[in-house]
Amino acid sequence: MLATLRFLGCIATIVAAVPALAQTDFPNRTVNVVVPFAAGGPTDTIARIVGEHMSRTLKQPFVIENIVGAGGTIASSRVAKEKPDGYTIIMGHMGTHAASVALYPKLTYKPDVDFAPIGLAAGTPVLVLAKKEFPAKDLKEFASYVKANAGKLNMAHAGVGSVSFTTCLLLNSILGAKPTAVPYTGTGPALTALIAGQVDYMCDQIVNVVQQIESGQIKAYAIGTPERSPALPNVPTSKEAGLPEFQAQAWNALFAPRGTPQPVVDRLAGALDQALDDPEVRKRLLALGSVIPDRAGRGPQALEKLVSSEIDRWTKTIRAAGPLD
Repeated sequence: MLATLRFLGCIATIVAAVPALAQTDFPNRTVNVVVPFAAGGPTDTIARIVGEHMSRTLKQPFVIENIVGAGGTIASSRVAKEKPDGYTIIMGHMGTHAASVALYPKLTYKPDVDFAPIGLAAGTPVLVLAKKEFPAKDLKEFASYVKANAGKLNMAHAGVGSVSFTTCLLLNSILGAKPTAVPYTGTGPALTALIAGQVDYMCDQIVNVVQQIESGQIKAYAIGTPERSPALPNVPTSKEAGLPEFQAQAWNALFAPRGTPQPVVDRLAGALDQALDDPEVRKRLLALGSVIPDRAGRGPQALEKLVSSEIDRWTKTIRAAGPLD
């Protein structure tokens, strides 16, 4: 009897050790990084830049999977239900993990509950943009023109809950304007429409638009941050341009499903740290206009606090503005 109990005890010890062994061995196969928007947008771009370096650090492929729809909430909902083993993670952002709470009353996940924060990847200032034929020469003229002609204007966005939607909701609320909102599957397609002159204006993250602004394909009226961006030094801040109320800076961050073992989260967070400290990665992100968080501001605990504060901020903003029809 004693021998039998010892045998069963050994079996139990071995079984209990298997998950721990798997955690320390992580990753031993491909990691799937879900991007909740179309390829070519700012979230996709940042995910590919940091994912490439993390893949080298952890010596396993990091494969980007673009899942579009409902302002990124379809992808986020799916990842929240994935097996919490670190092999499916998501590059979320301000829209999917903060603004969505107020914009989607029937949201099927709780951003601050159903995910294990890995780390903040980049801050992304938001700009007020328009097609190159837009008649206003500066932000004051833009504001006056939109107020007077809102019923005739089209505003592009990447879906309700996306950064482009939420930040332009803030802008339109400040201006007291309600243009026709035209949704796209991502900011990439929305930007393409803006360049083609199919829509009049939009709000977009700097990561997506530096080249298009510099080449004159679109107009940039202001950046919604306290300071100008080194990537676009000629674009004034919203305060300088006469609309100080418009303060908008998005962010991108990695999340895993809730319940992902802490050693796995730590491995992913460490690889993200190495990516953001790498000179070439930093050069690429800074050239796009990204703001790279310092180590104190990028880890799991810092990201957890950021998500909580951003849910509070954007819930108040969205409820005060009211959703676009």
